[in-house]
Amino acid sequence: MKKYLLSFVILLSTFIHCFGEEGMLIPSLISAFESDMKAKGMKLSAKDIYDVNNSSLKDAIMHFGGGCTAELVSGTGLLLTNHHCGYSQVQSHSSLEHDYLKNGFWAKNHSEELTNPGLTASRMVRIDDVTASVLFGVNPSDNPMVREAAMRKNIEQLIKDAVTGTHYEAEIKPFNYGNDYYIIVKEIFKDVRLVGTPPNSIGKFGGDTDNWVWPRHTGDFSVFRIYAGVDNKPAEYSDKNVPYTPLHFLPISFKDRKVGDFTMVYGFPGETEQHVSSAYLKFIVDKERPARILMRQKSLSVIDAAMRSSDEIRIKYSAKQASIANAYKKWIGQVDGLKQLDGVSIKIGREKEYTDMAATNETWNKAFGQSVALMNKLVSEGSDWEFKYSMGIEYLYVGPEFYKLARGLDDLMKNYTKYEENGELAAVIEKSIKGAQGFFKNYDAGVDQGIFDLLTVEYVKQMNSDLITSSCGNIDVLSKAIFSKSVLTNEARYIAFLKKLNKKSIAKLQKDPGFKLFSKLFADFKENVVPNYQLFDDQMTALLKNYVAGKYEMFPDAKHWSDANSTLRITYGKLEGSAPTDGMMYTEHTTLDGLIAKNNTGNPDFELLPRMLEMHKNKDYGDYAQNGELWVCFTGSNHTTGGNSGSPVIDANGNLMGLNFDRTWESTMSDYMFDPNRCRNVVVDIRYVMWVMDKYSGAKHLVDEMVLVKE
Repeated sequence: MKKYLLSFVILLSTFIHCFGEEGMLIPSLISAFESDMKAKGMKLSAKDIYDVNNSSLKDAIMHFGGGCTAELVSGTGLLLTNHHCGYSQVQSHSSLEHDYLKNGFWAKNHSEELTNPGLTASRMVRIDDVTASVLFGVNPSDNPMVREAAMRKNIEQLIKDAVTGTHYEAEIKPFNYGNDYYIIVKEIFKDVRLVGTPPNSIGKFGGDTDNWVWPRHTGDFSVFRIYAGVDNKPAEYSDKNVPYTPLHFLPISFKDRKVGDFTMVYGFPGETEQHVSSAYLKFIVDKERPARILMRQKSLSVIDAAMRSSDEIRIKYSAKQASIANAYKKWIGQVDGLKQLDGVSIKIGREKEYTDMAATNETWNKAFGQSVALMNKLVSEGSDWEFKYSMGIEYLYVGPEFYKLARGLDDLMKNYTKYEENGELAAVIEKSIKGAQGFFKNYDAGVDQGIFDLLTVEYVKQMNSDLITSSCGNIDVLSKAIFSKSVLTNEARYIAFLKKLNKKSIAKLQKDPGFKLFSKLFADFKENVVPNYQLFDDQMTALLKNYVAGKYEMFPDAKHWSDANSTLRITYGKLEGSAPTDGMMYTEHTTLDGLIAKNNTGNPDFELLPRMLEMHKNKDYGDYAQNGELWVCFTGSNHTTGGNSGSPVIDANGNLMGLNFDRTWESTMSDYMFDPNRCRNVVVDIRYVMWVMDKYSGAKHLVDEMVLVKE
């Protein structure tokens, strides 16, 4: 569901207080906020930030891998993002012989930079409002299928017109639940190479203990480089490709920081849901999130123990563990923050203001007077389908890994005849074998069985269903059969099956204990849960579209901003600490001294390699210190969410201050509700990044590529 938030500034003093920090602004509309940004200290113009006719800051901001943000920092395509954003690439290049996770990696020259098949970095060429064009000729009174067909035809033509004669790609996304549409034209680079990464003791310092927590001392960064063809345009990997020459790259700010400094985050926030009704928020806080937290807690109990027992398993599961743990801990903080703020009561108050305003005008009352009641009613009637959908995602997609292999095999089985008739079968099987080899490289059956045993019991309980036990019998017996006999849990069995694939073996597959279980569960999920969830989601989206339209119409003088939807956005605020709870005050920055103090506690999440202890003892900070201290991280009052990982934090003059990588635990509620007193984004200071490259890692040649601004 695509959401859009209207701040009730004229109604609630809370919103008046927080405007300027809250909000994720569409870059093409930034001129409307220029005066406010300058009042807060910005020295740039709106055109410096976003300009389609000349190079601007937007040309240095890249969508990294589709899920994070990165920024260009040199004229030869050098790219910075978070350590956790590049973690899967680092993990894929790691082995017991080359343990880049533990020891780090730094290419000494271009020839040593490591390729990453499938990794992309995308530059946004332009973002335009095409609402009128998308809706041209669409009759609101037509039935939904006719309207959608007309809109789809318009969208296809708009995209064709935008990219014809170029090497660009384009997509059109709904904003404001379909009240608005924007076209995003982008340039997608397909040769992105790993240049360097610090060891986990820096890049993941604090581990799960510190994740989403302040104070933070994590050097969460990694370094990549974009390569292009000799014409400087995107190209598939080739040893003839050359480093990309960007339209713009960010200079590095070495200027001393102070509380109150202007900060701007420019990146690709994933999703916020600021408009959900009070009943839906209560459903999230009381039911959906706690159940998902429990599922992930059980998976992590198995994975964490296995990683501690073996370096081989540690390397195999590092990226997977980080992904599961990240959302797990975020959700805990999210629920806690919403409860502490009493977010449901705040929602109820805002809904009353909305409904009361609608009642003051007959036209408004007819159009919007029932919006809130209808949304809350729909939650009571249909949210159980969203719960079942969430549990299915946690179990079938995030849980036991052999289900991933089963999904691929299920597709192969269903399309077997087509592949055979088209002469594609041999190629498809060969591709499946290569995919399986990659899968089993990072797979341990013992770990997966432990996850299966715990999650299957919990899934049956949460779904209130006997589908597994009635179809497949005792779970313990089923588990032993799957992990001793199934083709899905052993590389040799699986590849042997693929190599001898025929219609007879396909028929026998239905008796395979792992595939048999998957088939029953996945069929129920796709045929029963997904359609009903989709119906609930579509109905809620339609109600939210009307609800938000009412906000525009009834409160025309309020300031509007669109919920995040993985498109390029800007948020601005200042460098500052916070007081999230009674009796607690967070300072705005941390230093290397605090990192060493954590190491002294003996917690394994705070382990350091000997070099860090030595350099701290010698205070070997070079030009990277401020008043004798080496800043590690700082916090800002910028409104961020998932997808903002790796986003540049930019100063008043357009220079890079640091890399956004997290929020404080008290801030994770901002996906649903932003509180200016507690919500803070966490940033690794760019001077610490440079120090780790130069002094700690001996990669000064990378620092020398960059433009350093000290005044």
